[in-house]
Amino acid sequence: MSIVYGPVPSWRLGRSLGIDVVSTAFKTCSFDCVYCQLGRTINKREKRSYFVSLERLKQELEFMKAVPADCATFSGMGEPTLASNIGKAIQMTKSLLNIPVAVLTNSSLLPDQAVRQELANADIVVVKLDAPDDYLLREINRPVLNCSFDNILDGIKSFRSMFRGKLAIQMMFIETNKNRAAELAEIAEQLSTDEVQLNTPLRPCPVRPLRPEEMLLIQRMFTKLGHVVTVYSAPKPVVVPFDNLQTVRRRPEIPLSSNKQIKMLPY
Repeated sequence: MSIVYGPVPSWRLGRSLGIDVVSTAFKTCSFDCVYCQLGRTINKREKRSYFVSLERLKQELEFMKAVPADCATFSGMGEPTLASNIGKAIQMTKSLLNIPVAVLTNSSLLPDQAVRQELANADIVVVKLDAPDDYLLREINRPVLNCSFDNILDGIKSFRSMFRGKLAIQMMFIETNKNRAAELAEIAEQLSTDEVQLNTPLRPCPVRPLRPEEMLLIQRMFTKLGHVVTVYSAPKPVVVPFDNLQTVRRRPEIPLSSNKQIKMLPY
């Protein structure tokens, strides 16, 4: 089972070479989001652990130097900050690949100072915030650890104050939270992130995506913020994954093909 997969087409990051430092057979996460394309969280975790070795990651990255990609992104079969060696993994990736390193996180572990320090090694960090309060946090993200909305928000604020790279915030909008967009826009403004990413679940999942016109109404709530991108309007690159089998594990909608360019659904 490979640690590195893709590249996948990211409407946020371009041609994204995925790095899965959790890399378990089933999803391992601190959240059980209702819209996740990987389904329910099988391995529910709140404590960090060691999943894959740096030696194995180094071996795989050595073969990736010739793969055309715009960035290397820590994501995959769960929440990447659960990996206790993610800081060293980020540093290793930066030393071996001549592309920016990004991390996609659900923000649940950002209250932990050690996690913040490790993520500070990345060039780009995308934090998730789908809810403006504890009630919707539990309705949408269904955390499996003892965390609160206030703690997560404080964690993001603390990370913003120390991080010198590009900080983006992703907000996933569904029927449950679409009427709270104005509150979420106010929170995004307080956080002073470099970019706001407005998403809706276009990949297969039990939750229907919002229509383009619904997302456009939400986007208008964010006019005070500088750089705002949306899943419907952002360009999606065409890529050729080097290993379809390992890529489709993390991206279930991708057709298995070894000799065609694949225009995948947004990441």
